Amino acid sequence: MRIKVGDNVLISPDLTMNKEWRKGRVIQVEENPFVGLVVSAETDDANVFFGRADMFRPLSEDVCLQ
Repeated sequence: MRIKVGDNVLISPDLTMNKEWRKGRVIQVEENPFVGLVVSAETDDANVFFGRADMFRPLSEDVCLQ
């Protein structure tokens, strides 16, 4: 599944520096020639996190949040 603008996602703790995955909404998707697909997502508290697509998971996917 390819992530697209408007998708609800879980953001990796590696990006957020939290212990748990955080929910967010994709606001931008960019194809970077050096690292591949780069995703930007905004959380409910208006923080924006961006990174390689493998740092994000579709919210509908079964992911352990522990």
